[in-house]
Amino acid sequence: MDEVAAYLGVPKSTVYDRWERWGLTGIRIGRALRFRQRDVETWIDRQVIV
Repeated sequence: MDEVAAYLGVPKSTVYDRWERWGLTGIRIGRALRFRQRDVETWIDRQVIV
């Protein structure tokens, strides 16, 4: 989570609150929320910059 938040330039709390709304693919392992690097990069590539 720390790495994803740093990569996106947002606080961890923002990622926790919005990952599902954003359509970011996450995997719960116990209480931990994990993201694959390729899924994060794919999500970033799909974002439209206006």
